[in-house]
Amino acid sequence: MHRPPAAEAEVAAELAAVRPALGPRFAAELPGARAAVLTRLWRALAHEPLPWIERREAGRGGLALRLSDGRRLHGPPADPYATTGRVTEVRLDGVAYDDPARLTTALAVPHGDGFATELADSVASLALSRAGAEATGGGAGPGRWPAHDWEWEQRVVDGHPYHPNCRSRPGFSVAEQLAYGPEHRPPPVRLTLLPAPAAECLVTGDWPEELRDGRDVLIPVHPWQAAHVLKRSGAPGPAAHPLMSLRTLAVPGGPHVKTALSARLTSSVRDISAGSVASAAMLSAFAESLAARTDGLLHMTRTWGAVTADSPDLAALLRESPAAYAGPGEHVVPVAALATTELPSQPGWLAELARLCLSVGLRLLELGVALEAHGQNLLVVLSESGAPMRLVYRDLADIRVSPARLARHGVPLPELPERIRTDDVRALRRKLFGSLVGGALAGTAGDGETLRAALATAVRELPRTPDLDALCQQPLPVKALTLMRLSPEVPGDQWTVLPNPLRPQGI
Repeated sequence: MHRPPAAEAEVAAELAAVRPALGPRFAAELPGARAAVLTRLWRALAHEPLPWIERREAGRGGLALRLSDGRRLHGPPADPYATTGRVTEVRLDGVAYDDPARLTTALAVPHGDGFATELADSVASLALSRAGAEATGGGAGPGRWPAHDWEWEQRVVDGHPYHPNCRSRPGFSVAEQLAYGPEHRPPPVRLTLLPAPAAECLVTGDWPEELRDGRDVLIPVHPWQAAHVLKRSGAPGPAAHPLMSLRTLAVPGGPHVKTALSARLTSSVRDISAGSVASAAMLSAFAESLAARTDGLLHMTRTWGAVTADSPDLAALLRESPAAYAGPGEHVVPVAALATTELPSQPGWLAELARLCLSVGLRLLELGVALEAHGQNLLVVLSESGAPMRLVYRDLADIRVSPARLARHGVPLPELPERIRTDDVRALRRKLFGSLVGGALAGTAGDGETLRAALATAVRELPRTPDLDALCQQPLPVKALTLMRLSPEVPGDQWTVLPNPLRPQGI
């Protein structure tokens, strides 16, 4: 019998105080939330280079892992691209575990205790997200497509399709999750405006006059950040709708406001560095010039202005809404939200999306820019009938740029941050392939065989290049998300490879 971890009990207790009517729904969602997070964890155990796993053995009964201490872990087959399957139980030396946090504690691996706490938070928050989404309703289908861009973001309930910390929101109370989580369809969030002397701020781009007050710059701050990190009050700012990233909010009829949010969501703490502010306008102009080379198939959302008060905890970016690139009757949809519609199940539709995404992504890669085109950053413009027409990309902070490739094509190189410049072909390819194929397209397909069929059709129509050959022939690089959480002493991204989805025998 399952004994609820502390996170589940704490959420239940808080829910009883702030939203008691949601309590029964939360309890009903817990088993599914445990299975969803356990499924993501089992995928990591099956495919990531975790140092305490010595050998993996696939058989008719599923998958067996031999640990370095001699113990054995048994579970079902692990399709690395599946999002719809559910792992309800894994056995460690014959003992069954249905809870990812308890399994991680039992594994007793380095840094496992902290990770187990994060997994317990992820389960509880995911159950809360599912309960809240169920309570507020919402549907799919062309006849009921959202009218506003933020409503598409609200349809993504489960978060990252492959990260075990898909819904971990440490430091957020239940009331704050209900108020700020887009999947809960909260009322607009009132941003806080904090003044900072203009002489002490770094400002790039065009910072609007309405966000200035004499010699001060008014910086939009997420209310959670103001209360818990900065511990300051300020003037009420614009009301805005939270998007998938939680810290970015859409002002109706205005910009998207990217705020600093110094909480660990999935893998990263979401602050805004001074380097990001300094390069924002230049990077935006550079990206816009590259989009012009895609024959109208790609738009880059422009960064209008950025500011930091000499602190990654007090900074903001104002960015153009992707909805600006929708024509009459069209919809601009984050790729992560496509799985909430019936479109991926329509014959040939996923192959058309894959062809569009790959043609644009590979074209930019050939020019020298690797996009981090996961389902949150990449959006697709759909026709009134749902056909994929064009792409929109937002958030340039983690792209990679090759000076050598740019020079080969006569593209001037601006003074970009050192961290995004590289001529390492492997680094460029894994940035694009891992995010686009292993993230956006795989998450939309929902399983390896569906992904393989769509990619096989799409690549036949693309011009052959060394980058495309690498995508078709080599294992697929993706971020080792669990290894990263279990290796806090290793900075930056860590990677693994998955069986090539274009090779059916590898899935």
